[in-house]
Amino acid sequence: MQAKKRYLVVSLGACLLLVAYLWGLQIGEFHHQNHHQYLFRVAQSPGLSLLRQRWPEWTHPLNTYLEDGEQEADSPLLHHQHTSPRERREIRNNIYKSRRCRMDTCFDFSRCQRGFKVYVYPLLKGETVSESYQKILTAVEDSRFHTTDVNEACLYVLGIDTLDRDQLSSQYIHNVKAKVQSLPTWNDGRNHLIFNLYSGTWPYYTEELGFDIGQAILAKASIDMDNFRPYFDVSIPLFSKDHSQKGGDKGYLTLKNVPPSRKYLLVFKGKRYLTGIGSETRNALYHIHNGEDIILLTTCKHGKDWEKHKDARCDRDNEEYSKFDYQELLHNSSFCLVPRGRRLGSFRFLEALQAACIPVILSNGWELPFSEIIDWSKAAVIGDERLLLQVSSITRSVDHDKILALRQQTQFLWDAYFSSVAKIVLTTLELIQDRINSHISRNKLMWNSLPGGLYVLPQFSTDAAVFPFYYSSLGKSPSQEFTAVIQAVTPLQSQLQPVVKLIIAVAKSKFCAQIIVLWNCDKPLPPKSKWPSTTVPITVIEGERKTMSSRFSPHDVILTDAVLSLDEDSVLSTNEVDFAFIVWHSFPDRIVGYPARSHYWDSSKSRWGYTSKWTNQYSMVLTGAAFYHRYYHYLYTHYLPASLLTMVDQMANCEDILMNFLVSAVTKLPPIKVTQKKQYKETMMQQGSKTSRWADPDHFAQRQTCMNSFSSWFGFMPLLHSQMRLDPVLFKDQVSILRKKYRDIERL
Repeated sequence: MQAKKRYLVVSLGACLLLVAYLWGLQIGEFHHQNHHQYLFRVAQSPGLSLLRQRWPEWTHPLNTYLEDGEQEADSPLLHHQHTSPRERREIRNNIYKSRRCRMDTCFDFSRCQRGFKVYVYPLLKGETVSESYQKILTAVEDSRFHTTDVNEACLYVLGIDTLDRDQLSSQYIHNVKAKVQSLPTWNDGRNHLIFNLYSGTWPYYTEELGFDIGQAILAKASIDMDNFRPYFDVSIPLFSKDHSQKGGDKGYLTLKNVPPSRKYLLVFKGKRYLTGIGSETRNALYHIHNGEDIILLTTCKHGKDWEKHKDARCDRDNEEYSKFDYQELLHNSSFCLVPRGRRLGSFRFLEALQAACIPVILSNGWELPFSEIIDWSKAAVIGDERLLLQVSSITRSVDHDKILALRQQTQFLWDAYFSSVAKIVLTTLELIQDRINSHISRNKLMWNSLPGGLYVLPQFSTDAAVFPFYYSSLGKSPSQEFTAVIQAVTPLQSQLQPVVKLIIAVAKSKFCAQIIVLWNCDKPLPPKSKWPSTTVPITVIEGERKTMSSRFSPHDVILTDAVLSLDEDSVLSTNEVDFAFIVWHSFPDRIVGYPARSHYWDSSKSRWGYTSKWTNQYSMVLTGAAFYHRYYHYLYTHYLPASLLTMVDQMANCEDILMNFLVSAVTKLPPIKVTQKKQYKETMMQQGSKTSRWADPDHFAQRQTCMNSFSSWFGFMPLLHSQMRLDPVLFKDQVSILRKKYRDIERL
């Protein structure tokens, strides 16, 4: 009898455990389906409001149209009002067999122990790829992550074009399933990255890819929240085949063009689908079109058989459609409607971002591009297709200051992540790298504020306070000391040499913490007794590779935020050093210094030119006598490609130009020149047979070549001209010299 009771108790306990397990699975599924809706409704965290701003800052994002309770209750319909439950089950079963994949379950971290390296499979014999996919492959191969060693790779990118998986498309690749499974390192897709822009086909346009991606990470446009695997897949924007490979077109909003409102409030111009998926929202736009400040234009005149299906509104809509120019609407409206098309994503999204037109997104269930890292509430209005009639009242309720703040954020996001295929691909790779190295990753502040996550390398630090970009937003300031780094290339033979005088003058600065001499001379290192005696420590570092780029190596001995970079033949007084440091302290993200140069476009040769002529403007401050933040040493060494660094080292030239290119590309600002010093010159030193590199007749020609090679790699010309020069108070004023703080500068 007792044994029977024990048997019943054990059986009952086992049943309860089974029920609890099944209930846990359902809870997990429910959390997965509603996770992304919550992301859109969550209040902006206090940390994200601390963004570095040159513009007004707003901390309260626009709310979505529905209250939290109503939106959550209706979430299944909100996500899938166009597909049946059977179709959704088929998609999950046929495509996303590993739909529960996460980085810790479907990714082999052991492959990444030697760093984050990405391998691109070679094209199969006889295979071709589309123009867009070739741009993606080129972006990966040009990145600092690329490796040609398959055994070194952490991540693999297919050489098979998977961008267009619409079976009716001329670019559809057949037999992809067999091709990927034949790859020796496929391993059910583990550690593979698959790019896709178009999936499914007429009439339902499901997310069918035509092959099982297995455990591969999917970087996909128009991806649905229900099929998106959080913190595993990556949502990318839909871009056209004409999208720029590098650099990209600039945004429309500039500092000189910031009216709080535009001619139109809300605009849209695009196709109207008479039947099928994606037709409901666009067919209803005429209800809020008023022909005045809300211009919502559609046309049904597309496709071969449009006249067979046209309705009573087609002719009138087509006539109205032809009256307005699309670009004129884009650039003169505060808001741009981005309704779903046949698929969730649309080209209108990137077009609106570039035009500084705030996107109003009506595409229920769309996982927005890079939503894992980008706070879209700062740049877009996320609506609901079912509540179209509320759009006009919502957009009218946004005040002018908020409109300006939203528009400015669209420009930052466009330039940082979306203006070129290379930026889209690099953002995808950096995001995946942050997942792999989660303990060394960027936070939301770094991704959502200037200069953007691509220029902020977390391997330098995960603390935003040590970068030069966030001091003002975090209420901090750089340290009150600097480290002088002097490049020495000639033997030390006399105490009268310029380098000795330079060390003495710099050491007298009250802000100088230490002096580092980089010994890049072929001669043996001089004994300690040869160096001048100073009140600050002098450290001499003899580089293993005596190259020009080594002057920007991120040496651990540099502990101060500020670095004073000096050529050994620079001629500076202590007053000049002090004043330049004070100026830099107010502009810690920029290069601040004395010798200035400029660039220009030579239309006769269709190339960039370099000039050292004295003019009223400049675009470079040479690092022979300049302050900048120590982070730029790390960025120069680890961000720039080996090809550019090798070019600089082989020429023994242009490292200063490359640093100016880098800093201007990051900040989108010119350097700052301090007090004019016409006596400044690159002294030609005569030490035996040694002469300064400035005396080389090929020196100037090499710098012209560098300008064009650097701009080619960046994809644009980052240098910007400036006419600003900062002088001490009372500089050159007709008052007693005793009233002036930096008296020595007056005598130069």
